[in-house]
Amino acid sequence: MTYRNLSILVLLLTLLLPVSMKAQDVEIVEIAQLYNDAKYKEARAMGAELVKKYPSYDAAYYYMGLCDMFLNQYELAQDEFKTASKLSPDNYWYRDRLAISYSATGDDAMTIETYEKMLVDFPKQTDVYYSLVNLYLRHNNLDKALEVMEDIENVAGKSEQITLTRYEILLHQNKPDLAKKALEDFNKDYSSPQVTTTLGDHLLAEYEDSTALACYQEALALDKGYAPALLGRSEVYRIRRDYTNYFSSMKEFVSSPDIPALDKSNYLSALLQRIDGRFVQNFKKDLDDLYSTCVSLHNTDSTMLQSAATYYYRTERIDAAIDMFERCAELYPRSISAVGTYVEILGIAEQWDRLIEACDKAIETFPEESAFYSYKSSAYYYKENYEGVLDVDRLIMTKFASDTSKTIPAMSSMGDMYHQLGKAKEAYKIYDKVLKLRPDYAPVLNNYAYYLSVENKKLSKAAAMSKICVEKEPDNATYLDTYAWILFLQGKASEAKPLFKHAMLYGGKDSAVILDHYAEVLYALGEYDLARVYWRQAKEKNTDGSVPDLDARIDKREAALKK
Repeated sequence: MTYRNLSILVLLLTLLLPVSMKAQDVEIVEIAQLYNDAKYKEARAMGAELVKKYPSYDAAYYYMGLCDMFLNQYELAQDEFKTASKLSPDNYWYRDRLAISYSATGDDAMTIETYEKMLVDFPKQTDVYYSLVNLYLRHNNLDKALEVMEDIENVAGKSEQITLTRYEILLHQNKPDLAKKALEDFNKDYSSPQVTTTLGDHLLAEYEDSTALACYQEALALDKGYAPALLGRSEVYRIRRDYTNYFSSMKEFVSSPDIPALDKSNYLSALLQRIDGRFVQNFKKDLDDLYSTCVSLHNTDSTMLQSAATYYYRTERIDAAIDMFERCAELYPRSISAVGTYVEILGIAEQWDRLIEACDKAIETFPEESAFYSYKSSAYYYKENYEGVLDVDRLIMTKFASDTSKTIPAMSSMGDMYHQLGKAKEAYKIYDKVLKLRPDYAPVLNNYAYYLSVENKKLSKAAAMSKICVEKEPDNATYLDTYAWILFLQGKASEAKPLFKHAMLYGGKDSAVILDHYAEVLYALGEYDLARVYWRQAKEKNTDGSVPDLDARIDKREAALKK
């Protein structure tokens, strides 16, 4: 709520009291002083005593209302302002505070009614007009808002604010010609970079680029560094494919120390999203120059650094992007966004050692943010440092001991790492512990079942666990593969086939392992030609050697068929 400098008003009221004050005037000065000192309860109590002695003393009711406003007793305040207004109907401030008290309780209907009545008695008070405009706009009463704006101009003359508001309303009413005329009419008599630029934007949207350019030039003649006009002019050049003038105009924009870094980074980021890769390649030097200028001028601004980093990443200069994100993280070490983005880009770039170092710093600064532990764990995993992963998992178990949403995934990871290290018994013990806590925890159920299938042991237990995974996530290709493969090992190839067909629809074709398993099932069912199709696809996907014996096994199957 805005009380419009009430302390100043109180001072003015006390100064206007007559020199030879009556008793009640002396008391009202004391009440005003208590109010100024924020002693609202004391001031209100004194006002209540005063109106008992002088029931027609309007100022006392007024101060009681002011105090009740600050004490959040709005209904009382409204009654007191009403009484003060009745006793002194020509007092603008009494009625203004009554309107504000209605507004404070969200009673817009009474607020509007009060202001509308005030306009009749105080036609020169422009604040009332502006308040009504805002209320009408809030309730989408656009015609009323336009009427009041016309009244404002009749009282106070034209203004940028009213012209631009009228323009937006007329556009909203789908009256673009009248909206444009509102700008043009203002422009005939007044000089405003904002209005002239808005007119330029309107004309540009109507494909009148020459007239729009003239408006932008006019605005820049009034204010050579006016950012919207610079951008508008640049946009005209870009649309015309006049890239020499475009980049020259943009250089003015990015070089201006008066234009905030956020405005520059927002424009450049939006530009980067709009343009295609060919434009970037053709004008890479010019774009580099724009970003370089921005970073030099705003070398500690996080939005600018991140914008430039994103540009370098998109133009496949990953090292430059990482350096920029790193600078941002170093400048703002307590910004989880800056640090997190730097960590994420290191993961994308697969710079595992730097990622581990960055995660260590992040964990020290943000010990409660589990994502940094996960990134560090991933870095160790891709380095095939499984002991390192175990160390991180143990740290998570200690740090987040009471949070099963963190400890259960850590335990699951520990089981996986023990299995990677050839310690199957330790892995299965960990898995059993997890399943006691969360019997339906799919990652453990799936891995546990798959590892048992690889060993060709306890296939009934493996099938039961894997079936739960498929029931929980019926479109998960990995889970479908595990369950179908176990069924195949149990001699149920016919049951396995439809599961593999379903997996093919949800990413199975991207996995050499799943393609190979499906081919084995088809081969067992005597569908040799189709098996060959999937084995061929498996060979194409097996570039990482995830199925080490694939070629030899296919040759063996083909040889068996020839016999």
